[in-house]
Amino acid sequence: MTRRPVALAAFLVCLALAATGCLGIPVEGPVVETETEVDPNEQLGYYNDPRPPAPGELPEDIVKGFLDALTAIPVQTNTAEQFLTREEAASWRPQRRTITYADASVPEGSNRITVELGGANQVDSGGTWRGPLPADERQLTFTMQREEGEWRIADAPDALVVPESWFSQAFRRVSLYYLDPSAQIMVPEPVFLPRGDQLATALVTRLIQGPSRRLRRVERSFVPEGLDVELGVTVSDEGVADIRLTGGAPMPAERDASLMVAQLAWTLSQDTTITGMRITIDGEPLILSEGSPEFEMDRGRFYDPTGVQATSLLFALREGRLLVGEADELLPATGPMGTETQGVSSIGVDLPGTTVAGVTEAGDRILLTDVRDAEAGVAEVVSDGTRLLAPAWDFADRMWVTDRPDGGAVLSVRSGGRLRPVTIRGISGRDVSQLLVSRDGSRVVAVVDQRNNDRIVVSRVEYDERGRVLGGTPAREIAWADQTRISVLDIGWSSPTSLTVLHRLGGDLSQVRTLLVDGAPAGSTAIALTLQGVARDLASSPRATDPVLVRTRAGLLDVLDSSATEISGTEGLRSVTYVG
Repeated sequence: MTRRPVALAAFLVCLALAATGCLGIPVEGPVVETETEVDPNEQLGYYNDPRPPAPGELPEDIVKGFLDALTAIPVQTNTAEQFLTREEAASWRPQRRTITYADASVPEGSNRITVELGGANQVDSGGTWRGPLPADERQLTFTMQREEGEWRIADAPDALVVPESWFSQAFRRVSLYYLDPSAQIMVPEPVFLPRGDQLATALVTRLIQGPSRRLRRVERSFVPEGLDVELGVTVSDEGVADIRLTGGAPMPAERDASLMVAQLAWTLSQDTTITGMRITIDGEPLILSEGSPEFEMDRGRFYDPTGVQATSLLFALREGRLLVGEADELLPATGPMGTETQGVSSIGVDLPGTTVAGVTEAGDRILLTDVRDAEAGVAEVVSDGTRLLAPAWDFADRMWVTDRPDGGAVLSVRSGGRLRPVTIRGISGRDVSQLLVSRDGSRVVAVVDQRNNDRIVVSRVEYDERGRVLGGTPAREIAWADQTRISVLDIGWSSPTSLTVLHRLGGDLSQVRTLLVDGAPAGSTAIALTLQGVARDLASSPRATDPVLVRTRAGLLDVLDSSATEISGTEGLRSVTYVG
């Protein structure tokens, strides 16, 4: 059996910028246009070996050569270091962050060379997207110094500075999988890592570093601290990954070891060449109670962040009564909201699809009942509200309530029959028109109206180990690269780390598009769809197999269906939703 080694420099766990697809505006109906899908394990189709500095080059040529050298394929910085003074090369740390740019000015100057970056973004050392580069950092300055008669750079920025087009081909957005604080469900954390044979090593290297300190109440890792990957992850011809960890950490107990294996399985499953894995810690095989040293990649499937218990059925209201089923076959529910009109105008449904919460027409009360049990009672669980939004649910059967009095949004969570207030800076007290909670409970996304301009913001939810909500991190805006003023009609999940957004373009045009929760540009799997005609709201799910539906005057439209026609029998619906 032959094995292929996989090596990775430390700075390769940096972010890549993924380009968005184009939009088409049809005369009628939708057009979907996205990029060609790229195999995540595919090697780049070219080799780039930048030249070293030539004798007698001017300062501006040295700077240009340095920037060119950073685009080497395979990735390496040895050539780039030759453009630096010996002292600067010894202290230069490109792994500290990555800067991507859409365009750059021609280097100008003599002893001090400047380069202006356009469309610049930054990524931290772990590969996490950090958004636009601050305005005062978009001009790079290089101090030049003669060394042995040749010009060299004496103070290069401690960053890998590369064009976004290069990253869009060389890197891939993936997720590191941690557990929620109660260790019941996986929480994906998006990062950007290089494509190709080094992907497995990059995934494991980054995963074992653990979540950032600021997220310690959002997610946790069961990989023992202090471990490193020995040399690199190797993958056999049969697809079995050999993960050799070192660092002197004790072998974890059975429960923790099982959760560690689940994390590695979820994370490494994104490398489609891997079919199984073996794990050793300081040479000792990790073996669980079942006795096999080899683990299958579906290990931990019950920790699915989309909710292993979640149904894919669709729910809606027609003439005030609850319907349930597939989009083309919605039937009256057999529970109290389906057999009688309860006076509700919007609904939220728990993940198993067994309990429904309805907001009354006046927006002041929430009624709770069983979806199917005709004998179930109808309980009023929220009273005296103001313009209540449809409730949201997470995997732990927590129901999230958004009340909207004159002073701004008031959030609360109902768990175990009790309603507790939750404060999230940037959402609480704001003019909130939409609110989502991820099924894993780790993210709250809201549409906030600020001066007649909608903003989509995201907060990370913090918990104690018992699963009690403690609050949330300050909400951060998800930037739109090509939009200045935004009018959002509706939002939904398209994956555990991405959103489907329906927004108005103007006139009778609207658009369905994908936004990533980390604010990075959407890539090859993004929706880019323009609709002509009145679009009212949408229903989407974090499961890729669930249709993305837009409600129009004529009924529901499956935006990914090439026929581009409304689904028969879906006219007259309201509050169309998946669970969660």
